[in-house]
Amino acid sequence: MTTQRLDTILEHLLPIIRQFEGCKLTSYQCPAGVWTCGWGATGESIGPSTKWTQEVADRALRDTASDVIAQVIIASPTLADVPATRVAALADFVYNLGIGNYNSSTLKECVDNSDWASASTEILRWDKCNGKTLAGLTRRRAVESKLLD
Repeated sequence: MTTQRLDTILEHLLPIIRQFEGCKLTSYQCPAGVWTCGWGATGESIGPSTKWTQEVADRALRDTASDVIAQVIIASPTLADVPATRVAALADFVYNLGIGNYNSSTLKECVDNSDWASASTEILRWDKCNGKTLAGLTRRRAVESKLLD
């Protein structure tokens, strides 16, 4: 992927992540109970006493978002030739829920078949945490769905 293509996708992706994740420089547990810091960053290095600067949080966001874009394109190679907005929508989904959920989803099947109408509908189903519908996830999936149209 060219740097220009990556930058174009990031232009669409980063505002979505910022809007829905918010930025907290002191770690907290998300609704799923996962330790989180910065712009929704998770991982082994984040625990109950993690504290970041804004610079660290912003760098982690860009690095992770770039990695997620690559993961999505590897998982669904047909994305190399679709509008950046569609890639951004799917990258946001993966940033939020992980590549494993994407890989095992009907959403991925729709994407791989270039069935964008079904993908736009399918992504809306992913608005629950531990079986409970969360308003923030419903809003996030609606934004992603529009970008898939």
